[in-house]
Amino acid sequence: MKLTLGYSPCPNDTFIFDAMVHGKIDTEGLEFDVQLGDVELLNQKAFKGELDITKLSYHAYAHLTKTYILLTAGSALGNNCGPLLIAKKTLDKDAVNTAKIAIPGKYTTANFLLSLAYPNAQNKEEVLFSDIENKVLNGEVDAGLIIHENRFTYQDKGLVKIIDLGEYWESQMQLPIPLGGIVIKRTLEAEIQERVNRVLRRSVEWAFENTQEALPYIREHAQEMEEAVMLQHIGLYVNEFSIDLGAKGKEAIEKLFSTAQKQALIPTVTQPLFVKA
Repeated sequence: MKLTLGYSPCPNDTFIFDAMVHGKIDTEGLEFDVQLGDVELLNQKAFKGELDITKLSYHAYAHLTKTYILLTAGSALGNNCGPLLIAKKTLDKDAVNTAKIAIPGKYTTANFLLSLAYPNAQNKEEVLFSDIENKVLNGEVDAGLIIHENRFTYQDKGLVKIIDLGEYWESQMQLPIPLGGIVIKRTLEAEIQERVNRVLRRSVEWAFENTQEALPYIREHAQEMEEAVMLQHIGLYVNEFSIDLGAKGKEAIEKLFSTAQKQALIPTVTQPLFVKA
């Protein structure tokens, strides 16, 4: 059986999917038609229902629970790994509220967290995540919301951190920050959903045990990223929650959704959130 599969070219995704899409593990008869894209492109494809399985920001998933259900393997949750709001100079809360801010996408979890911390900051421009630093440096925007490997490079460019939104979440909730997960269409049979979940977990475990063997595929899509940054990126976003959410990971996701619902940032969620593991 062949299923369409979307994920990003970022090191954390290529790390966890390498074994699964290249037959390095038992895929239980499943094949995958891979479609790569940045997080917001994948979010938009999911809104159109174009992919059977896809990486999805948790903010987007909150709007798509009738179409997709979350696998318990493959998620990016963690501590000290949240998006950063950066600028060329320090901005106070009033300045942030009136600033023009580049965001990596309306339905990214990063934008959701920004909305929690600065509900009055409404002047936002959607920008490809890798272009945000330059938009700030060029003065096209006043501040930028950065994700992925950019959190390791912004200081080298003379930019300053306004707030770490992961730290903000953790200080408020005492839970890891849910950033993105892997979802599968609800219309697929439960047996297929559970099979994909097993295969993905096996793929993550293989990657942890065979990191050196995974590096060529990761490098292929990491472009000009230095290997040290690439490995930092993986270390930041791939951890025990990527193997299995567990009770704490599920609690964090449920807390994210309940908090968002209270602030009317997402619709009321009535569907079960997780595939049976």
